Amino acid sequence: MPPRNPGALPVVEAFHSLQGEGLHTGQSAFFIRLAGCRVGCSWCDTKHSWPMAGHAEWSLSGLADAALAARQAGAGFVVITGGEPLHHDLTALCALLRSHGLRLHLETSGVEPLRGQVDWIVLSPKRHQPPRDDLIRLCNELKVVVHSHDDLDFALAMARQANASGNHPALLLQPGWESTEGQRLALDFVRSHADWRLSLQSHKWLAIR
Repeated sequence: MPPRNPGALPVVEAFHSLQGEGLHTGQSAFFIRLAGCRVGCSWCDTKHSWPMAGHAEWSLSGLADAALAARQAGAGFVVITGGEPLHHDLTALCALLRSHGLRLHLETSGVEPLRGQVDWIVLSPKRHQPPRDDLIRLCNELKVVVHSHDDLDFALAMARQANASGNHPALLLQPGWESTEGQRLALDFVRSHADWRLSLQSHKWLAIR
C-alpha cells in the first residue's frame, strides 16, 4: 500500500553510521530505511520494517535535508535500504538526492523493477523469491546470505547468470547471523574460490546501527 502523501515515503529510520557489511564496510554513510517488505526472509533482522503502515512518512525534501546534514558530518554516500526499497517508486527521491551531488547506494533483493537512478546496487537475492533478470544485469555487488549448502549453490547460479549477461559484479558471501553452519560454509567456500570474498555484519559486532 503506497503512502497517503505521494510526495512522501514511509521511513522506519534514517541515521548516520558506518556501512557494516559488503564491499563498502567501514565507510561513513547515511541510511534511509524504507518500510514495507513482502519477501519475508525467516532470518530477517529488521522484521519491524515489513509493514508499510505504522511508520512515519517523511517528505522527500526532509530526507534530502537529513542526507545533506549527514554529508556535512562526514557521510560519503546515502544507502537506501529496507524492508524492500523497490516496493516504492524511488524516481523522485533519487533525482532530488542526486541533484545535491549525493552518491546513492541501493540495497535490494531485486524482486521489483528499479525505479530511480542510483550509483551502486547491492543485490542480495533470496532463494525463495529469486531476483528479476534486469537487476542481476545491473547490480554492482552480489551478496548472498549463507545458512546452508543450498545457499552456496544458489550463489553460484546467481553469479553464472550475472556473468552470462555480461555483468561482472563483486561477489560476496555473508554468513547468516549466529549461523554456525553458514559461517563454516562461507569461510570454506571463499577460501577455495578466489573470485569471492567474505562479508561480515561488522555493525552487529560493534553494536552500532
